[in-house]
Amino acid sequence: MSVKSGERKHQILQALATLLENPHRIKITTAALAAQLGMPESSLYKHFSSKSKMFEALIEFIEQTLFALINKILQEEECGEKQIERILVLLLGFSQRNPGMTRILIGDVLVTENECLQLRINRLHDRLEATLKQALRFAMTEQKISATLNVSAQAELLMCYVVGNWFQFVKSGFKRDPLENWTAQRLALFPRELYGEAVI
Repeated sequence: MSVKSGERKHQILQALATLLENPHRIKITTAALAAQLGMPESSLYKHFSSKSKMFEALIEFIEQTLFALINKILQEEECGEKQIERILVLLLGFSQRNPGMTRILIGDVLVTENECLQLRINRLHDRLEATLKQALRFAMTEQKISATLNVSAQAELLMCYVVGNWFQFVKSGFKRDPLENWTAQRLALFPRELYGEAVI
């Protein structure tokens, strides 16, 4: 039975994600990907015109998945402070469950690829930071956050925290759990003098 084009594309992307989970940072080649799938290398190009297009499809998957979950949080959670906390846990948890995707999120595997891919990841980071700003401003309107808080600076700090954990996870060969120290670190991220008692 022949495999439909959409299913084959999905299989290729799954195989690519699996290769990215190798803790030894092996070079990702179309030859290695074809071998992983047990198919001729030329067959890959029937579905993707280049390796960059495969990475682009994975980035699109990451974007759609993260923002679908973030939008769900924003719709369900009425407290701005809790929105922020849940978004951070989501971003770290996504990394925890998807180590290969984390290599894409920090641009680790994109260094030798088309520059447009890194630019797209940069835009994804900017969107995530903008979402954190939105949640911070919402919490401020609720008077749950001090009016003296610099929202832009705080959103940048939270994003640096997330990306730093992603980087440490990859650097450790996926041994350093992004959520391992969350309980302790959240106390520093949400100081009482700025956030009050609610998040803590």
